[in-house]
Amino acid sequence: MSSPTLAIIDSGGANIASLMYAFRRLGIDGELTTDAERIRAAQRVILPGVGAARDAMSRLVDLDLVDVIRGLSQPVLGICLGMQLLADASEEEDVECLGIIPGVAGKLRGGTSCPVPNMGWCSVTAAQPDEVLHSIDDGSYFYFVHSYALPVSEHTVATARHAEPFSAMVRRDNFVAAQFHPERSSANGARLLANFAGVTA
Repeated sequence: MSSPTLAIIDSGGANIASLMYAFRRLGIDGELTTDAERIRAAQRVILPGVGAARDAMSRLVDLDLVDVIRGLSQPVLGICLGMQLLADASEEEDVECLGIIPGVAGKLRGGTSCPVPNMGWCSVTAAQPDEVLHSIDDGSYFYFVHSYALPVSEHTVATARHAEPFSAMVRRDNFVAAQFHPERSSANGARLLANFAGVTA
């Protein structure tokens, strides 16, 4: 069996079907898998996630994938909770995460005009150049659904704002991650996924 072009780690998230469909529209058949060798052999890897950080980390531990993910050298994209799982930890149930991208996901500050969870379209502003943002206008809108986020840091690629700024995207080496859902973000999301996959949208 040939190596998969794109391995999507089956982290149990509800967004996986729409994510696979988004890649299919780009001409890429992502392989949903929990097989360590298939993940290691893939040209690119996606770590999606929806729900609670502790449950998702427990699933990765049970599947014996923690060290597998930490050891990946190909491009890896974390999405939504997957971004938080790549961080050091999450304040949600005080859970230790993968420790790949420095930072701790904290609960969003709310307010009268900023309910938590943050659900809807937010403008995303580049903090530094990154290949996954190629041909995406600064200030473009992406779709968010989250209650926790990573603070702005040296690893921040792009920011968004709720009651205060937070990291909309982060990167460390071959690991890049988005707090928003590109698969639900129309043309801008499709462009970002295409950029990550190295194809033309």
